[in-house]
Amino acid sequence: MKSLQEIENEIVDEFSMFDEWLDKYEYIIELGKNLNNYPENEKTDEKLIKGCQSRVWLDHKVEDGRIYFNADSDAIITKGIISLLINLYSGRTPDEILSSDFSVVDKIGLKENLSPTRANGLVSMIAKIKEIAVKNS
Repeated sequence: MKSLQEIENEIVDEFSMFDEWLDKYEYIIELGKNLNNYPENEKTDEKLIKGCQSRVWLDHKVEDGRIYFNADSDAIITKGIISLLINLYSGRTPDEILSSDFSVVDKIGLKENLSPTRANGLVSMIAKIKEIAVKNS
């Protein structure tokens, strides 16, 4: 398994290939299409991330000390954003997640290029991933 830093570097490299934010948004939307299927019966209120304008469901399981995430959203860009976070943090230990500064979102310029409501949603997604890591550490 690649290190968290290696995956962050790959993401930064991938985003640097695009000059325009419209192209980056299209890439984010494509990432969302790669999410695993999320069962409809698992789309419950307790799995909804609070603070997101769109509905985002996040579920997890712990196996061998690693947290594996699954998620879905009813909005295509938001689905891509949560997919990006899952690509980074799924399969990591709680300590790896908690030691991350989540700076990759700044390095690719994501937060500054989102609407204020989507940026708040991104912060809420990160907070929920950290919360899950704390509960499982």
